[in-house]
Amino acid sequence: MSPDELLSQCKAGKLHPVYLFIGPDTWRRDECKRALIEKALPEEDREQGYVRHDLDEVDLAEALDDACSFSLFAANRLIWVSSAEAALPRGDAAGGSVALERYVKNPTPGVTLVLQSSRFELDGEDKAKSERVRKYFAPVKAVVEFPHPSASEARTLAQRFAKQRGLQIQSDALDLLIEATGANASRLANEIEKLRLLTETATVEHVRKLVPDAREATIFNLVAALGRRDRKASLEILDTLVRDGEYLPLSLSFLAAQFRFAITAREARLTTASAIQGHFQRLGVPMWSARAQQIQQTAAAFQPGQMRSAIRWIFQADRGLRDIRPDDRTVMEQFILRLTS
Repeated sequence: MSPDELLSQCKAGKLHPVYLFIGPDTWRRDECKRALIEKALPEEDREQGYVRHDLDEVDLAEALDDACSFSLFAANRLIWVSSAEAALPRGDAAGGSVALERYVKNPTPGVTLVLQSSRFELDGEDKAKSERVRKYFAPVKAVVEFPHPSASEARTLAQRFAKQRGLQIQSDALDLLIEATGANASRLANEIEKLRLLTETATVEHVRKLVPDAREATIFNLVAALGRRDRKASLEILDTLVRDGEYLPLSLSFLAAQFRFAITAREARLTTASAIQGHFQRLGVPMWSARAQQIQQTAAAFQPGQMRSAIRWIFQADRGLRDIRPDDRTVMEQFILRLTS
């Protein structure tokens, strides 16, 4: 089920005795946690009735023994078990936990048990690991998924956070904020809170000054200009980066990733930014519309052979920057001239 479905259950007062929370998104998980505490624990039980276990420190059997016991101090309890993935055995996890299966068949009245597994992504390289977690905890039927929000979901969340705090944020500033925070909901909430303390109307300059990693946007501008083979703009942006003391190998890292994405887009015959964004999101790769547009421009400006040559030149430029006291500007200027010729 989704976090919204769980929140609806909480409002209706229809809770399951056991939940598996799976996925890395902290913001929505904390939102559901607050709702569960409010619904499962009356005010008088919240101090003694909320119990936490960490399976990095105790085993699952001990946590289940606690769930089976009755408390002298709280009629209702919420038992929160974090690091649930630590319970997985080596090898095949399909057998699951016999003790958990017994508990799910006969849960303790007045106890809500939550097993939290937040270490693995639900897609991409971690998908097989998260599926092992699901198999091991298969007796738990109420599974709530907490994936990182997509770019569009992050934008909706950011707009909601900004409205709640009385902050107006310009559209381009919002795009930069989402990119700088990696569409992480918790970071979005924190950065919007900081922006509201600074101003009532946030601009790109506010985001660049206040938000960590937002200065990388200038590097993204260089990547975009190189991707379009725009020599004049690339040299102007390089001048800004050098004057600001930016770490230039970072721009090469971003550029190498962009060319790899562009090669993949050409091989998959993706010709529009929306198709590129959808393709990479299905593969579990975070992709925003602005990034997809940059990739589309790069794929259109270069032939596949040129892009592969560009990746080799990037490696050579990166090695040059890491040489004993190189002239960073000269190395990058030579690279830009070579790439945009």
